[in-house]
Amino acid sequence: MLSYYCYLLLLLCFTTLCLAEDPYVYFDWTVSFITASPLGVKQQVIGINGQFPGPILNVTTNWNVVVNVKNDLDEPMLLTWNGIQQRKDTWQDGVSGTNCPIPAGWNWTYEFQVKDQIGSFFYFPSLILQRAAGGYGGITINNRNVIPLPFSTPDGDITLFISDWFIKSHKELRKEIETGVGLGAPDGILINGLGPYHYDNAVVSGGIAYQTVNVEPGKTYRLRVHNVGVSTSLNFRIQSHNLLLVETEGSYTVQQNYTSLDIHVGQSYSFLVTMDQNASSDYYIVASPRFVNSSDLSKLVGVSVLHYSNSQGPASGPLPDPPMESDTYFSMSQARSIRWNVSAGAARPNPQGSFKYGEITVTDVFVLHNRPAELIEGKWRTTLSGISYLAPSTPLKLAEQFNIPGVFKLDFPNKMMNRQAKVDTSVINGTYKAFVEIIFQNNDTTVQSYHLDGYAFFVVGMDYGLWTENSRSTYNKWDGVARCTTQVFPGAWTAILVFLDNPGIWNLRAQNLDSWYLGQETYVSVVNPENSELPVPANTIFCGALSPLQKDQARRVNFSSAPSLMKTMNLIFIGFVVSLLGSFMR
Repeated sequence: MLSYYCYLLLLLCFTTLCLAEDPYVYFDWTVSFITASPLGVKQQVIGINGQFPGPILNVTTNWNVVVNVKNDLDEPMLLTWNGIQQRKDTWQDGVSGTNCPIPAGWNWTYEFQVKDQIGSFFYFPSLILQRAAGGYGGITINNRNVIPLPFSTPDGDITLFISDWFIKSHKELRKEIETGVGLGAPDGILINGLGPYHYDNAVVSGGIAYQTVNVEPGKTYRLRVHNVGVSTSLNFRIQSHNLLLVETEGSYTVQQNYTSLDIHVGQSYSFLVTMDQNASSDYYIVASPRFVNSSDLSKLVGVSVLHYSNSQGPASGPLPDPPMESDTYFSMSQARSIRWNVSAGAARPNPQGSFKYGEITVTDVFVLHNRPAELIEGKWRTTLSGISYLAPSTPLKLAEQFNIPGVFKLDFPNKMMNRQAKVDTSVINGTYKAFVEIIFQNNDTTVQSYHLDGYAFFVVGMDYGLWTENSRSTYNKWDGVARCTTQVFPGAWTAILVFLDNPGIWNLRAQNLDSWYLGQETYVSVVNPENSELPVPANTIFCGALSPLQKDQARRVNFSSAPSLMKTMNLIFIGFVVSLLGSFMR
């Protein structure tokens, strides 16, 4: 009998181990054009499974995510996962330097793990200005149960996408950017893909659908707010309510109240908002443009409605005031006030501040200068350090993997060179586990946002004027927030520190779509001598010099039945265990 119980215990332990691996979640998405009227005018937008915005990926730390994407557009596309670090797995990053585009009519399956991450992120189509037409959605990574939140569990979780919006299609916008016309002021501001509430008949025409956020009095909600727009910084605020900032792009922050916050292109924030008002009426949720040259900013305001269940009437009266547009230091001072919560655990139980970045010696420094769009070789281009990135027909990562010569050069300069601007495929040669300082110097006339795939970096300083080595004396070396997208104000600089511990080839880009489209990006190559990266996926799409390797794609348009397959495998395994136990007991 004792041997029976030992056998039973071992078998149960084995069963638990087999079924307790990090879970897999499966999604089948069709990306297509759908008709919508965000600003009251019918136009084609990019939807996912007929939704605009797309569905939210709601997962937990370390889960494995499988997304089968069918491209029903009339042009190639890729999805990228803004802020997901893709540890050792550049193959899933979904940008032109890592993946061949998914051709129209084909599908491709992403499979990645949200390894050691928590927080608020989003995905979007990364090619040829497609994000200007939509195709975006949220990514929520929840804490594991063993790691408590650094605040009381909210009563609800709400995602809001704020964005500037153009009635012209992304294809028309591409042509205007290419000819040097530029984007100009947007036609409006959307909240969750919808236009403004008719708060003023003189400003907003009737018949425009708007977002209503339903809440219960006395409850506290976590609002995840993403600026998924084209090129406009937006000020976010809720009438008569405080915004308690708790997280940005995977880092818990020092908890501070704001009446409004400037959210720049590509950035994500989490706020706790308590429904503590008397609900005499509904309340305005507002996203208004910052630093936009327009004769009538009142027509560019996004307005939604916060509706208490016991509300006594519709929202009315003037909108809550935005920051003073003439106060150029307000936004920068606000950005400097956002700090890392060094005592909170996040994806791991140890406090965030246990990584003492301020005590690590910097090994490499890159000072990256941008400039407004300029003519280079007869075409309008944007640059970083005088180089406008040219995307090769063979993705960088595939060229590296298959030793294809001449696709790119590891010669991106550490500083601005005294030479004419040029178009080139020049890549930063990063050293594995180097600690790198990057300074973005914005010589343009607009706010620019910059993003680095594969990492969270520490924002340690920003100021107006020209960065010098003396600027380091102002750095925050203790609780500068770790994030993946930072703003750089016009005529100013921003400094970041990043630990290159994630091997791969990672995109460093302007998030403003017009700047990115014209070449304001590069890549950082990080090679681990021990070759710890994941192998080339079996379903890789080949293009460029590797096109002859491409297999027949006829079967790729069939969606995966993986969810039912996994359930079936688990049931078979459990049945096998029960059968063994039964036979042993007989």
